[in-house]
Amino acid sequence: MSNAILVGKGTRPVAINPRMANRHGLVAGATGTGKTVTLQRLADEFSRMGVPVFLADVKGDLAGISQPGGDNDKVAARVAELALEAEGFDYAACPVTFWDLYGEAGHPVRTTISEMGPLLLSRLLNLNDVQEGVLNICFRVADENGLLLLDLKDLRAMLNYVAENAQSLRTTFGNVSAASVGAIQRRLLTLEEQGADLLFGEPALDIMDLMQTDVQGRGVVNVLAADKLIRSRQLYATFLLWLLSELFEQLPEVGDPDKPKLVFFFDEAHLLFDDAPKVLIDKVEQVVRLIRSKGVGVYFVTQSPMDVPDDVLGQLGNRVQHALRAFTPKDQKAVRAAAQTFRTNPELDTESVITALGVGEALASTLDDDGIPSIVERIKVAPPGSKLGPIAPQQRRSLMETSLVAGVYDRTIDRESAYETLKMMAEQAAMAAEAASVMPAPQKQPTTSRRGGQTPLEAFAVSAMRSLGTQIGRQIVRGTLGSLFGGSRRR
Repeated sequence: MSNAILVGKGTRPVAINPRMANRHGLVAGATGTGKTVTLQRLADEFSRMGVPVFLADVKGDLAGISQPGGDNDKVAARVAELALEAEGFDYAACPVTFWDLYGEAGHPVRTTISEMGPLLLSRLLNLNDVQEGVLNICFRVADENGLLLLDLKDLRAMLNYVAENAQSLRTTFGNVSAASVGAIQRRLLTLEEQGADLLFGEPALDIMDLMQTDVQGRGVVNVLAADKLIRSRQLYATFLLWLLSELFEQLPEVGDPDKPKLVFFFDEAHLLFDDAPKVLIDKVEQVVRLIRSKGVGVYFVTQSPMDVPDDVLGQLGNRVQHALRAFTPKDQKAVRAAAQTFRTNPELDTESVITALGVGEALASTLDDDGIPSIVERIKVAPPGSKLGPIAPQQRRSLMETSLVAGVYDRTIDRESAYETLKMMAEQAAMAAEAASVMPAPQKQPTTSRRGGQTPLEAFAVSAMRSLGTQIGRQIVRGTLGSLFGGSRRR
């Protein structure tokens, strides 16, 4: 298996076949058992192979992947123990781009309200079915009137517009209650206090900027600074799901390439599925199943396989299981479930071994050339060649200043959208009403001077309002899960 990614060694080596790396994977284990080092090892090796990587740094200790290793005695001992230097192991940094939703520890990363779409926004705002219906009406009315929903003020303006015109919209879309609109507005305020207003706006992230290689052909590792973002768990999970959906929608079909086009690590994966409605879980399963043909490998990182729904778990072919604890009946059930996910090794009592693994040890199984899982092996995980742990702020700033996207996303753009258009319409209507109120009482006019029961001034006002309401010709785009939900895309 040439260019295979060595995960670790036991009775025999365990490696990921690059041709099967887009069949997804799972890295699981209790806190402190070595999941983060395993994640960095895999990201490091994918990068060396020329595969771009996206990962979230939830504890702030993955930034060291941007620096060469060699300063850790435990790593050196493991390298010697596994005789890795004879196989070409060396200490080297990976090319890195830092991202941060808050724009503090990385380049700002944004999307628009329309690209996020009503389904994920409803999930983000924790709306009930009635409130979700009102949000869908807002998107539909915006679509039909060519109003762009880019940031939170656009969505607020659209909600106000729908509430004020609820009576005229009722026959087409159903009832829009003031209580539902008010509840959504309050949720938006809470979301804004968590910093979500920084997520929505322009310039929106171009997915292709995550799929870069450097001059040496190494894949760029995109590190999302998530140590602050993880405090807003719903925002964290929704953002990563949006990102995964955008990859699914925008990338072309490539079948099974010799190596992935991108590898996506979803750390703290249980946050994606906690309290998620079934329709969302079904779509996650569908995206995970279909994105393989786009050349994207998705690796979930979590504490237990039970954190991942069975339909999604069944799509994960490459598995690394670190130690689990069995202190409670629930823990014991998780251990049994984890053991049953592996292909049986007659020389190994998998269930017993899971609770006896040391730090840096794991049970592992990968797919062979025919896509068949190997029997489970107990291994010692190989370390990465990059540095373990955080880096100094000045090192991070230096890397940001020289990154491939330096200056591209750092300044916000606020172009004319729903907020500006609706505000202008309201101002025009107010001016027309004021003009009508100060006009002298109209004299009786011939029938020919009225059109459709309107005075010329009324006809002018209506014509102006209609012109303002339809001045943007194109329909709004909505990206997240768009192809799965029938949404439109960029044109």
